[in-house]
Amino acid sequence: MEINGKDELKLPLLQPLNGVVVTASQPSTIIDKKIKTVMFKIGNIACASCATSIESVLLELNGVESVMVSVLQGQAAVKYIPELITAKAIKEAIEDAGFPVDELPEQEIAVCRLRIKGMACTSCSESVEHALSLVDGVKKAVVGLALEEAKVHFDPSITDFNHIVEAVEDAGFGADVINSGNDVNKVHLKLEGISSEEDINIIQSYLESVEGVNDVEMDLAENKVTVSYDPDLTGPRSLICCIEKAGQGSNFYHATLYCPPRQRETERQQEIWMYRNQFIWSCLFSIPVFIFAMVLPMLHPYGNWLDFKVQNMLTVGMLLRWIFCTPVQFIIGRRFYVGSYHALRRRSANMDVLVALGTNAAYFYSVYIVIKALTTDMFEGNDFFETSAMLISFILLGKYLEVVAKGKTSDALAKLTDLAPDTAHLIALDDEDNVISDMEISTQLIQRNDILKIVPGEKVPVDGIVVNGQSHVNESMITGEARPIAKKPGDKVIGGTVNENGCILVKATHVGSETALSQIVQLVEAAQLARAPVQKLADQISRFFVPTVVVVAFITWVAWFTLGELSIYPKHWLPKGMDGFELALQFAISVLVVACPCALGLATPTAVMVATGKGASLGVLIKGGNALEKAHKVKTIVFDKTGTLTVGKPVVVSAVLFSSFSMEEFCDMTTAAEANSEHPIAKAVVEYAKRLRQKFGPQTEQMTDIKEFEVHPGAGVSGKVGEKLVLVGNKRLMQDSNVPVGPEVENHISETENLARTCVLVAIDGKVAGAFAVTDPVKPEAGRVISFLHSMDISTIMMTGDNWATATAIAKEVGIKEVYAEKDPLGKAEKIKNLQMKGMTVAMVGDGINDSPALVAADVGMAIGAGTDVAIEAADIVLIKSNLEDVITALDLSRKTMSRIRLNYVWALGYNVLAMPVAAGILFPLDRIRIPPWLAGACMAASSVSVVCSSLLLQSYKKPLHVEDARDVSHNSNPK
Repeated sequence: MEINGKDELKLPLLQPLNGVVVTASQPSTIIDKKIKTVMFKIGNIACASCATSIESVLLELNGVESVMVSVLQGQAAVKYIPELITAKAIKEAIEDAGFPVDELPEQEIAVCRLRIKGMACTSCSESVEHALSLVDGVKKAVVGLALEEAKVHFDPSITDFNHIVEAVEDAGFGADVINSGNDVNKVHLKLEGISSEEDINIIQSYLESVEGVNDVEMDLAENKVTVSYDPDLTGPRSLICCIEKAGQGSNFYHATLYCPPRQRETERQQEIWMYRNQFIWSCLFSIPVFIFAMVLPMLHPYGNWLDFKVQNMLTVGMLLRWIFCTPVQFIIGRRFYVGSYHALRRRSANMDVLVALGTNAAYFYSVYIVIKALTTDMFEGNDFFETSAMLISFILLGKYLEVVAKGKTSDALAKLTDLAPDTAHLIALDDEDNVISDMEISTQLIQRNDILKIVPGEKVPVDGIVVNGQSHVNESMITGEARPIAKKPGDKVIGGTVNENGCILVKATHVGSETALSQIVQLVEAAQLARAPVQKLADQISRFFVPTVVVVAFITWVAWFTLGELSIYPKHWLPKGMDGFELALQFAISVLVVACPCALGLATPTAVMVATGKGASLGVLIKGGNALEKAHKVKTIVFDKTGTLTVGKPVVVSAVLFSSFSMEEFCDMTTAAEANSEHPIAKAVVEYAKRLRQKFGPQTEQMTDIKEFEVHPGAGVSGKVGEKLVLVGNKRLMQDSNVPVGPEVENHISETENLARTCVLVAIDGKVAGAFAVTDPVKPEAGRVISFLHSMDISTIMMTGDNWATATAIAKEVGIKEVYAEKDPLGKAEKIKNLQMKGMTVAMVGDGINDSPALVAADVGMAIGAGTDVAIEAADIVLIKSNLEDVITALDLSRKTMSRIRLNYVWALGYNVLAMPVAAGILFPLDRIRIPPWLAGACMAASSVSVVCSSLLLQSYKKPLHVEDARDVSHNSNPK
């Protein structure tokens, strides 16, 4: 999947002739009006009169700029202003005129992320998803409960951000647009020198005329502008210069970088403060109610004044409890009424409904007691005002603790985000690479190809290539690799890593959202939003959970009330001052408020959030709960050889001739044939051939061009160098090309392969001219990792395109017994499918390039050694560095996470299964054990907090195997 989701839902550009053809041009700007063009395929256009009718109808619409109708093609091209009218409205107008228009094809899908406020449980997230799916133009919506975000794919010609936000708000939740997935490179600028709307229009026109600018959003009130741009064509500093050049005459414009506050942290802090303040205010009123009801009446004679009668049987204590409880019920507890209203309006039920029912039952029964006492001089009864007030206070305390705990689930992601430094040293070089200027700028102003100076102790601001100097860079914060990595000119560096001991000059290659750090953050955010299959259990339960609880509470009340009225239980069972109706009501209220749907909804997403964040900090990027769930079931792992089990940097150790060709011609032919190949072995052969050629004199240039170059996957390359046909590859390529392989060559191949080396044959004009012996050393930790996997009851297989002898030798060295060699990319995928047909859950570990078909075919694809290329579509799990230990880390973390999710479910379900019967009074006949409503509310709040805290324990996860240990074992067992 794409990290920003751009191409996830794109359709082919060419549509069937009988459909509607819609093409959206890039928005052009006339002062402040953005114009789009839409094309329709219209039926029943018989003559020019029909075309005229359509044109006249459309031109009457507000927002339509121009219309062109082709009678011959039966098409209409309409230019319109999307702010005033939509493509759907234009289509409907044509149909109203009597001309059929087929359904609009899907446009280029836009993506936006929303911050959703007010979600408490799975029922809430499902309600938001349902509300979004009903919006005309929305193609797909995914809502993450723990992340409190929604990712929406929509057709921008039919709907927009405002309609999407309105749909969420109509469902009873708050929504703010975080960003558009299509505008990932943005810069926010503060404008100075603005005195009129004309200045704004001038600046907007200048910016939109800049090549590479995709969108310009002007904030007239704050004099701010947000520009989306293509980093290949322009950058922040260029945009600032453009704004300054827009000033003419007495108008001087100036722009400075503006950093908007981080919305996620700000809103999270506001939510924490809101619940804290509500809890404190609730306590200010609830504690006096509790004291008046439970404490002072037991402290004679200090509480006697509470029994003083105000009117008839209405006492001072009763009146004070009513006065103090009412603000808690209706002002502080207003959020429960609002949540219940919206939930019931959308025909669902959530925790707010249960709390509102329970507290209202207690409060309004107490009001009935007050009225009865006020109007009757013989009535005796107990109010439950303390139940209502204490219940709301405990629930608010639980929500406060839950929000604090949920905030910690994204700590790992927040730490990744904070890795990039705020400033960087931009330098300018002359033609002789001498520094002519050195200035400190904001990291957000860095553009591609900038030269940056990184002194010891500083962080690397963006991804780039070292152009001067040498140093060691600590990449542990990105890759998890503890040892500093040596860097020299030509080496890549990753933004957010720390330069340790030398001064280096770095040329920026990836900036903004294209840096490895940004892509890691985006991938983790997408993973946290994805719903794990195990979450379906909670989704199914949530649909009938609250209605079931309400029914059980009603049955509880009826049962206990009936038992009391029929005198089935003795009167001495009744608590002091309570009658049968009140006891039954307390049991029913306890059932309502003790049930907790929130804990079920949080069981999976909180664990997935913590696990994906923790994995990212260890250099293991897991693409969501689905990948986590599948990885814990893996019982068979298939390893690629080159670059996975081996270092991936082949080295030629020898060359031999088998014919009358000279070594000079042999090297020249080989170099020319392999020059266009990107395969690691090909590069090693070219490098060795060039060095070998220099020993025999200067290289000639007359036969360097190759024609009819062809790559044979898994075999080699071929082409014509001059007039000679040259083949470079393995034995299979020779056999497929009918090149005879004699006994001498066969013996050499066997000797080479028995040494775990690859034999690369070179044939010229149908005859084997010579061979190269290539070795690729095994990674030092490979044997230890394979042994550890076997101890986890996971079988291992090696699958490679290399020859059988070399593959067998490598497999024997690392401890793998099952080997499949001489497999091309499609053959690897086919073999994995065969393994799956035997009932195996298979993981494939490869370098993510030629192994893509196999990565897709496997149940879990792991791309190893991805480096800065973290957006490999084929893989479910991306291992940033090349250490095989991360395979174990990924599998072990998935197992620990699924165990934690199961534990969360056991706790959440077990709590509800056990607490509800106790709250209903099942233990009351034994020893008068019951859960008062206020205590039931405290238990409910504690259950949600406990599930989140359980998930947070994953933050203490430690790797089961460390690469240093593996290296130490390797060094000790293989002394040099």
